[in-house]
Amino acid sequence: MKQLFEFLGDLRLNNNREWFDQNRTRYQTVKTAFEVYIDTLIAELSRIDPTIGLPVARDTIFRIFRDVRFSADKLPYKTNFGAFIANGGRKSPRAGYYIHLEPGSSMIGGGIYMPQPDVLKKLRQEIYFNSGAFKDLLEEKNFRKYFGKLETFDKLKRPPKDFDAGFADIDLLMYRSYAVMHHVADETVFSDNFTPTVSEVCGAMVDFNRFLNRIF
Repeated sequence: MKQLFEFLGDLRLNNNREWFDQNRTRYQTVKTAFEVYIDTLIAELSRIDPTIGLPVARDTIFRIFRDVRFSADKLPYKTNFGAFIANGGRKSPRAGYYIHLEPGSSMIGGGIYMPQPDVLKKLRQEIYFNSGAFKDLLEEKNFRKYFGKLETFDKLKRPPKDFDAGFADIDLLMYRSYAVMHHVADETVFSDNFTPTVSEVCGAMVDFNRFLNRIF
């Protein structure tokens, strides 16, 4: 992982096509190593959550090239490596497990991030009719230990339409994403304990993901 982080650190300082072309061999080396690691991780996570199946690593890994068409930030490359491990890979609408490696900003996350409107409505309906069970998941000991609470992202300021504003747990329906994150220090990523840490953190969200995936 240190070689990967060294590449990403250098890329952060030289985020341009000329430098990237000159260092393409380095990129291919760390990319291949990351794919091998994700394949290993998929096997481990499928053990604790068989519903993800056995997706191929390359189908879970995000491209390093940024889409800058509608962005004010025109830097061409991401400065992280990420993978979304779910049934169907990175493009799946289902809840899954997210691995993000970046110097000083690595994280383990999961759930469903910014779903399509029809999926979001179904999620809110599932929570509306089963709010007690959903709250129990959010209060579970290991869930709180690793995640604390749901990530707010661009949370609504008012109750969503089609739902009773007087609903006792209306706050649970005001999220645009149902996702969690756990930040990881670089030293942990470099250690032999990283994979067990990923397994333990992801294990704490298995029931959360299964609840979300009930709508599919």
